[in-house]
Amino acid sequence: QVQLVESGGGLVQAGGSLRLSCAASGIRFSIDAMGWYRQAPGQQRELVAQVTSGGVTKYLDSVKGRFTISRDNAKNTVSLQMNSLKPEDTAVYYCKITVLITTLQSRDYWGQGTQVTVSS
Repeated sequence: QVQLVESGGGLVQAGGSLRLSCAASGIRFSIDAMGWYRQAPGQQRELVAQVTSGGVTKYLDSVKGRFTISRDNAKNTVSLQMNSLKPEDTAVYYCKITVLITTLQSRDYWGQGTQVTVSS
């Protein structure tokens, strides 16, 4: 079975840094995009950052210049380095992996979420 294990969340003060990591296991097909989403209480889930298999990255406007996404294809991991954290970044962060089944079909897998809380 496919499993995504997230780690690195926690409580930090404004201006601090955290690094989130996500390790995928049980993947039988190639992985296309890997990304991070977040959902704050009372808010909709939103894309924070993603990176394609070709290395193309995309970021939420509010995190550009502060967050950096990276992936290690050999280890099937994706990380999110978060610097200059703000209270507005407080949310549950979810890892998402898109797996290619065929050239016409893909499937998304989600991690269980890890809490990031930024105080002050």
